[in-house]
Amino acid sequence: MPDPSTSAAAVPVESLPRTLLTGAQMLFVAFGALVLVPLLTGLDPSVALFTAGVGTLVFHGVTRVTVPVFLASSFAFIAPIQGSVANFGIPATMGGLMAAGLVYVAISQAVRLKGTAWLHRLLPPVVVGPVIMVIGLALAPVAVSMATGETSDHIGYAPAIFLSMISLLVTLTLAVFGRGIVRLIPIMGGIVTGYVLALAMGLVDFSPVREASWLSIPAFTAPSFHWAAILFMIPVAIAPAVEHIGDMVAIGSVTRKNYLEKPGLHRTLLGDGLATSTAALFGGPPNTTYSEVTGAVTLTRAFNPKYMVVAACLAIALAFVAKLGALLQTIPGPVMGGIMTLLFGSIAVVGMNTLVRAGHSLTAPRNLVVISLILVFGIGGMQFGGGQFTLQGVSLAALVGILLNWVLPRAEEDE
Repeated sequence: MPDPSTSAAAVPVESLPRTLLTGAQMLFVAFGALVLVPLLTGLDPSVALFTAGVGTLVFHGVTRVTVPVFLASSFAFIAPIQGSVANFGIPATMGGLMAAGLVYVAISQAVRLKGTAWLHRLLPPVVVGPVIMVIGLALAPVAVSMATGETSDHIGYAPAIFLSMISLLVTLTLAVFGRGIVRLIPIMGGIVTGYVLALAMGLVDFSPVREASWLSIPAFTAPSFHWAAILFMIPVAIAPAVEHIGDMVAIGSVTRKNYLEKPGLHRTLLGDGLATSTAALFGGPPNTTYSEVTGAVTLTRAFNPKYMVVAACLAIALAFVAKLGALLQTIPGPVMGGIMTLLFGSIAVVGMNTLVRAGHSLTAPRNLVVISLILVFGIGGMQFGGGQFTLQGVSLAALVGILLNWVLPRAEEDE
């Protein structure tokens, strides 16, 4: 018989203040990256806060509050959203993102029925790695143009470079040399430092904040459905869906639980997919599990999933504070651009690491062909089709990679 006192000690009773404070801290850790995506893609940051909260609640509803993760804006979709908004508009882009969420749902059901072996065969590291690299590197010109002030009407080159490089320096310093909770908020630190500098230089326009009311309903956007936008967006879901498996393994290694077994990978994928489709229903960016929050869980040993539910509820509440949304939109472009140069490079390194960890020879003819064409087609601007049915960027790169991996004969060491 186990000692009752030992059992009680193993599951401490959480006080309400501690639960609220820890949940608020988790939201704070995710906040900088959460609002970065809508600010870069032209979406409403208040809507993104709302959909991050709702998406997290949907995920925990599906997984029965068993996994300590927070879902928020996915970086993988930044370039596709920018391209889709330019070509099809925001409502059609939301329709495409809803369809991308349903791809997660379809994969989750296939995993439930067939396991994960087929997924690894369809999407090996030789495909997923370079596709993730394309997601990061395709955005490099956007980051540089923002950092040099090309996208800002009232900020010249010299002040733009100064702001962007200081923001970048603070971000990388916190990421490399920070300790404790500080190391988990490098994006927040870079944005705040750059914003304060911009204030001192007189480069911040507060008129949107003055005109905004304190409380208002976020500017939700209903999706519309166009085949071109849907076909453009669906392939983008492939790489984040595969990354999701890694996220579940990572948080499981922290909490020493196997989330691929309980609640099961099919449930976590289903929760992520439904969260993404729900976000698109309101006009928000797609959701993904946040590595910053996983880091915070590691540091604080806050393994109770209820903290994430609290963080989600706080995000929903903040979404209705209109002045906060207006304040976020006053952040100068060069500040965001400086941080983006590091952020998008980091995404590319994640893809590179996926290739390296696989241990295959990258110069073997088959691997060389697959990786080379994914990178050049994805980054170089190759496109197939025309008009509204143009296939390009990450979508084209992912499809080319899957097709080549399927058609080309495997080397003996890969069998």
